[in-house]
Amino acid sequence: MHLSVVVTILNELDNIRPLIERTHAALKDYDYDYEIVYVDDGSTDGSTELLKSIDDPRLVVVELRKNYGQSLALMAGIDVARGHYIATMDGDLQNDPSDIPAMLDLVENGRWDLVVGERVNRQDGAILRRIPSRIANWIIRNLSGVHLRDYGCALKVFRTEIARDIGIYGELHRFISVLASLEGARITQVPVRHHPRQFGQSKYGLGRTFKVVSDLLLMLFLKKYLQRPMHLFAQAGLALFTLGALINTYLLVLKIMGQDIWGKPLLILGAMLVLAGIQLVTVGIIVEVLMRTYYESQDKRPYKIREVKRTHALPLAPSANPQATARDRSTGSVPAPE
Repeated sequence: MHLSVVVTILNELDNIRPLIERTHAALKDYDYDYEIVYVDDGSTDGSTELLKSIDDPRLVVVELRKNYGQSLALMAGIDVARGHYIATMDGDLQNDPSDIPAMLDLVENGRWDLVVGERVNRQDGAILRRIPSRIANWIIRNLSGVHLRDYGCALKVFRTEIARDIGIYGELHRFISVLASLEGARITQVPVRHHPRQFGQSKYGLGRTFKVVSDLLLMLFLKKYLQRPMHLFAQAGLALFTLGALINTYLLVLKIMGQDIWGKPLLILGAMLVLAGIQLVTVGIIVEVLMRTYYESQDKRPYKIREVKRTHALPLAPSANPQATARDRSTGSVPAPE
């Protein structure tokens, strides 16, 4: 399977058939084999029954037991997908499948691992959708260091290994580009079409603002301090501890000079700062141990290798690990010496 198109839906009954037809129309002139993976995230409007009734050999229907949210539905679709490349889009007909082939070409040429769509002419309301989205994009762009113009477009094309390496937990589907950058993915963005919603109701609104902010804080931690959490907690802890120690030293001098310091708010502040500093340093040590346990218990490495190029004409060097040498011979990564 060359391409898997993953679509997540929740109560999109009227949009299912038109989107499947548009996807087939967009991909019919290409030689590669493809599948359309629909993930039903607990729909109650008959979407599940309609999907199961469609006789289409390219259609794969994934029915979740309940509504888990878009992020986990997207993860389920990626896990089920069999394609060498994965395209994702919403099931509300606002994304245009005809943009997929051009985006796929950019990934296939080997230069990019993830191509993200940019909705240059958004067909959404200005007050509730476009203005908050621009503000959120500006904040994410400047805090995350991943410089894209539109982080909210669901239309994306990945290499499958990149899509499966990122952990789309909670509601982190908004930060797929940031998560992919953590895996060392090469990312670009291209203009795509955007259509107004014709059927159903939007699942987005201003109520998600606080969720986006909390997820952004998590993204900042993952991007800057995941592999060195002690730097975050220890710096803040030492700063608070030092400030509290200075306050307590000042009060101690006043006490030696005969002044009564009992009950002063400054005394309480100094004690709280010292305790907070000690706690933050302690938390930093604990998180550092957890991070090391996370990597070492699963034999993970805190780095990603894009490619290892070997010269096959060279003989295999003597190895200190006979099992590793045998494994290399069996896989053919380096030819055994004759």
